[in-house]
Amino acid sequence: MRFLSQDWMLSWAILVLVLVSCTPCLSATNRNTKNNVKSAVFMSPKIELSPGSISNKFYYDVEFPRGHIALKSFNAELVDESGNSVPLQETYLHHWIVLKYQQPKNVTNNNQTDIIMVRNNGLCQDDILGQYYGLGAETRGTDTYIPDPYGVEIGNPSQIPKGYDEKWMINVHAIDTRGVEDIMGCIECKCDLYNVTINALTGKPLSPNYKGGLGCCPDNGQCRLRKGFLGTKHVLYLKYTIMWVDWDDFVVPVKIYLLDVTDDLKISYNPNGMSIKHNCKVEYQVKPCTKSHVNGSGCVNIKRTSVPIKTGGYIIYSAGHQHVGAIRSTLYGQV
Repeated sequence: MRFLSQDWMLSWAILVLVLVSCTPCLSATNRNTKNNVKSAVFMSPKIELSPGSISNKFYYDVEFPRGHIALKSFNAELVDESGNSVPLQETYLHHWIVLKYQQPKNVTNNNQTDIIMVRNNGLCQDDILGQYYGLGAETRGTDTYIPDPYGVEIGNPSQIPKGYDEKWMINVHAIDTRGVEDIMGCIECKCDLYNVTINALTGKPLSPNYKGGLGCCPDNGQCRLRKGFLGTKHVLYLKYTIMWVDWDDFVVPVKIYLLDVTDDLKISYNPNGMSIKHNCKVEYQVKPCTKSHVNGSGCVNIKRTSVPIKTGGYIIYSAGHQHVGAIRSTLYGQV
């Protein structure tokens, strides 16, 4: 992963992999599902933003295709009340993620003690990066379509506990940059622009070394505005378009893996084989340029990690998620 280097900037560097763990059967490989693909457009609950403000909410039980199906794509963008695309220079889409959970039937509240989170296949620890889909400012123009005969299986009755329903939630993190004093600082969640003293992720006082990141970009946060700036409240929505096919024996199921470049995993060996302990941090601080780089010219920070995956298979699709300042992300396989 390559980034332009500034002393306060923190970046995400996440790769989404969709893998199939078996050799595709010939009968499925030759089948084209194009004419059977269904599509629907949905809207999230409304997102209200004033100049410089942040919305970082979780929306439970959002509209989603039902039944035993195979997802082919999930595309999303921010739109206004008229359905028009919202410019990034007005509202920065920090990230959106889609998570699956199971909840007892006939329960309408969102009491987290009643729900079972169903994460992807890995590889991060605990509940870190467990989403099925997610991107950020790069979402427009990023193709998420999974080619035939593959699909992400959902709604399989055998995988849903008796007495439970399968449901979906969406987290949208949007930053209104109208009238702010420092647009770049606001979208990179620079702590001194948000006048916060408590890390929103840990609930503890901010460390002097923590210059910016999700901990300083909480829901209802406020980035510093230019003196005298006045603006109206905007109502926005996350518009998401889902494509899918009905499940049948011709669909080859894939597994979703999220790789985090900050994962400083520990590998050990025991009589049963290799043991891996992951430690995904999601974000990290980019090191500053040295004095030998005049005005930052030619100063590039490179972050790498190597992640073994115990289950072999084929990579069907991959996409990277990065933030402002990033140059590129590259995925390499072992030769």
